[in-house]
Amino acid sequence: MEFNVKDKVEYIIVLVNEFARAHKLSDSQAYRYLERFKGIDFIDKNYGIAHTQSFNDVVKDITEFCRRQGGAIA
Repeated sequence: MEFNVKDKVEYIIVLVNEFARAHKLSDSQAYRYLERFKGIDFIDKNYGIAHTQSFNDVVKDITEFCRRQGGAIA
């Protein structure tokens, strides 16, 4: 299924902000962490499912995914 690029980008921006808030990081720190540990790619590839869930659930999922990729945030 093809998704609107604008909607996808807006969702990723909000998710980075929510991730930052949940882990007490700045938005730029959160973005760099998610980029380094492939969290942005994960959300991009799984947007179809992720955008139907709550931000809290997605933040938990992305935190666990990044941790499995070598990230230290738990």
